[in-house]
Amino acid sequence: MKPVKIGILGLGTVGCGTVNVLVRNGQEISRRAGREIKIVQASARDLDKKRPCSTDGIKLVADPREIVRNPEIEIVVELIGGHDVALELVLEAIANGKHVITANKALIAIHGNEIFAQAQKKGVMVAFEAAVAGGIPIIKSVREGLAGNRIEWIAGIINGTSNFILSEMRDKGADFADVLKEAQRLGYAETDPAFDVEGVDAAHKLTILAAIAFGIPLKFKQAYIEGISRITRMDVQYAEELGYRLKLLGIARRAGGGVELRVHPTLIPERRLIANVEGAMNAVLVKGDAVGPTMFYGAGAGAEPTASAVIADLVDVVRTLTADPNHRVPHQAFQPDALTDTPILPIEEVETSYYLRLHALDRPGVLADVTRILADQQISIEAILQKEPSIGEDTVPVIILTQRVKEKNMNEAIKRLEKLSSIKRQVARIRLEHLNADWK
Repeated sequence: MKPVKIGILGLGTVGCGTVNVLVRNGQEISRRAGREIKIVQASARDLDKKRPCSTDGIKLVADPREIVRNPEIEIVVELIGGHDVALELVLEAIANGKHVITANKALIAIHGNEIFAQAQKKGVMVAFEAAVAGGIPIIKSVREGLAGNRIEWIAGIINGTSNFILSEMRDKGADFADVLKEAQRLGYAETDPAFDVEGVDAAHKLTILAAIAFGIPLKFKQAYIEGISRITRMDVQYAEELGYRLKLLGIARRAGGGVELRVHPTLIPERRLIANVEGAMNAVLVKGDAVGPTMFYGAGAGAEPTASAVIADLVDVVRTLTADPNHRVPHQAFQPDALTDTPILPIEEVETSYYLRLHALDRPGVLADVTRILADQQISIEAILQKEPSIGEDTVPVIILTQRVKEKNMNEAIKRLEKLSSIKRQVARIRLEHLNADWK
């Protein structure tokens, strides 16, 4: 059979990784796909730039539109990032009857509903395994491997930069700002790190996971997003003393009346496997009603781990080039006419446990005032830890762990606590999840 001709939009880190893996493992990949996969064209901003991959036999072009309009190319691999130009290119490729593979989580999370609708009309596939958790095959696992389950919840460490920073803060007892500088020096964090440390990147990925887990449209704009930039080494240390690890988690969960879709720093019991995922690694917990909790672990970024996912999608697309479009695996796991527009719960209606850090004057009656306010909001206390005051300080840190309560009750309690004359500074609040098997 003739080789399947593909074009790559973008020869950056992942683009070159994809070229290298395809060249190195070409024979093995062809045996799996049933046909040779040949890169015939690739676009790059600088055609003369020295690259960590060979471009022998690949026609380089500056304008990616040449690729999406090339009648010989059957599959377009979009690796340029962003979601404006990328959207135009992907929609044009689909309109031209080409299958699309992308590693672009922002593109899918924000414009996926439109992209999938157009692909459905044209009878082409859009594959996006590399958009979530790098080399971990989490999309395929949820969409196909767990197809017999009703997915109850997903909880994941899906941003390596934030996980590296929190791991270093714990290991070295360092402040956020200092570890961020180190992460930038090592290349884990961008010059402008907001996308990662403020939780946006994780929210893009979580939006995609929630859609395929629950059969709902992509709803990125309704996700609750809170990053790690306000986490202090004090909180990391106190969490450790109480038997917890602090992670930036993306959580998608079925709940009464809707779906929770939230990204925020979270305390997790240190005995949980996911609590021990360190550095820039990713991990995703998926709870199905039949299989129970499962965990997927691996590299969440990098040239070849991400290329691994891109090529897995290539193999899938090549295998189904002659298949009836109506009998392919649906983009969002559920058949397009079977999606349900389940509402995303506002964060105020989400129920979770909490870690609170207060700075209270060291005098009688203060704790009684605090516990009374919590009781008024139906907040039960799990544990209280009072620390020694620092030299020269007239306040003592008080750490409180609560049982599960709705966010709106906690918001009201914190508002009242901060009005007490005996409580100095803002109350620090971090959500806490046990992630046990019976969490429903």
